[in-house]
Amino acid sequence: MADTQSQPPMPSPESHAKLLLRRSAKRTRALFAESDSSSAPTQALPSITEDPAIKARITSKLRAEYEHVRELPAHIAAKQPGAKKKVVKKAKSATVEDGDDEGTMKMIEGIPTREDGDQTQALTIRAPGASGAGAAGVGGRRIPAGAQHGLIRRSHVQPIKPEWHAPWKLMKVISGHLGWVRCVAVEPGNQWFATGAGDRTIKIWDLASGNLKVTLTGHISTVRGLAVSPRHPYLFSCAEDKQIKCWDLEQNKVIRHYHGHLSGIYSLALHPTLDVLVTAGRDSVARVWDMRTRQNVMTLGGHTGTISDVKCQESDPQVLTGSMDSTVRLWDLVAGKAMNVLTHHKKSVRALAVHPTEWTFASGSGDNIKQWKCPEGAFMQNFEGHNAIINTLSVNTDNVLFSGADNGSMSFWDWKSGHRFQTMQTVVQPGSLESEAGVFASTFDRSGLRLVTCEADKSIKIWGEDRNATPDTHPLEWKPTLARRKF
Repeated sequence: MADTQSQPPMPSPESHAKLLLRRSAKRTRALFAESDSSSAPTQALPSITEDPAIKARITSKLRAEYEHVRELPAHIAAKQPGAKKKVVKKAKSATVEDGDDEGTMKMIEGIPTREDGDQTQALTIRAPGASGAGAAGVGGRRIPAGAQHGLIRRSHVQPIKPEWHAPWKLMKVISGHLGWVRCVAVEPGNQWFATGAGDRTIKIWDLASGNLKVTLTGHISTVRGLAVSPRHPYLFSCAEDKQIKCWDLEQNKVIRHYHGHLSGIYSLALHPTLDVLVTAGRDSVARVWDMRTRQNVMTLGGHTGTISDVKCQESDPQVLTGSMDSTVRLWDLVAGKAMNVLTHHKKSVRALAVHPTEWTFASGSGDNIKQWKCPEGAFMQNFEGHNAIINTLSVNTDNVLFSGADNGSMSFWDWKSGHRFQTMQTVVQPGSLESEAGVFASTFDRSGLRLVTCEADKSIKIWGEDRNATPDTHPLEWKPTLARRKF
């Protein structure tokens, strides 16, 4: 009983509510210094305005939340009773005689006004005097005086005008494989390129003439991935027979094997600066190999479907993988785990392309092609219009993105704007079926002026820009639109 009597009595709900109300009113007066003759001015304001952190916070809060309602628009203020008196009073700088605190009013007066370039709103209200006889609206149309407060679109929301690119045309057709050509790699010196096919062979071709230089045999299943080392005389290959081979190009024979995959290997990539090799395939993991010791130094697990493509770059994320589980994973090679998982695609991701000079990359799927920014994997834009199963993507230094599909359709895009400036259909070789018009792999040469495609009609096609084309003979067919893009 003594313990219960010594405890202070609990405040009633009414007194607790009055206490909270009093605190809220005090905080409101401290923030906005409203004139109130019935209450005494607060004594805490001089100390609040002296603190730079609190002053900056109050200033930003006032500007963010109440800047647009400090003054009424002219056509609304004119309708208010006593409009002349109020407008004049608002036009003058606020003074202490109005009953407001001096320190808070100085903060309100010192709020910097935003310039037009700093506004981030897509739609804004035009100023009263901005739409006269010389004011132009969207698309250059004049805005009448009565519509001066209509919504207009900011300039930075306008679509990006694409850069003009010369059209591409077929330059050469190379035959020699006896099966579907599934992969291609150009050597760093830009003298020759290698292809792998369903006939289990790797063929090396002269890039200028298209003549066959050598045929490498050793795989017992379809060759799915090739990579030429820029620092060693090595060619790496992977196939559906679970084998990864390192070929010595000086002797044209295999010098190393890398064992560890549990199923067919669909893609392979070399790190640009480290002596490591990354492979991926049907076992849903990407394996990182030490090039010299042949050790599986790391296994990147997390995908739930076949990994169809893998890419490497110098900086984080150093490994990118696209999978049949409709996701793209960005890997931290030091920690051995995924930095980010991109789940925007709705269908299998079969192709990736890393820009050679920017920290951006693209992923291709059956729904669309998406562009991303490194290192966080932020979504940038869609490349819409290639409605087919995308098997391959390639991009060169001139900001031309190529996409090849399973039905033989090919598209050329402007990397910056996402505009498709050319589309065409590949032509199958005589004697082949129309259903064999499929593009499986592609790559630009080191100069970016030639494109090599590997196709289902057992042929290799080399494409080049039309050197006689000019912006006058082939004008840019682009119409800007204000329609909102669907992501």
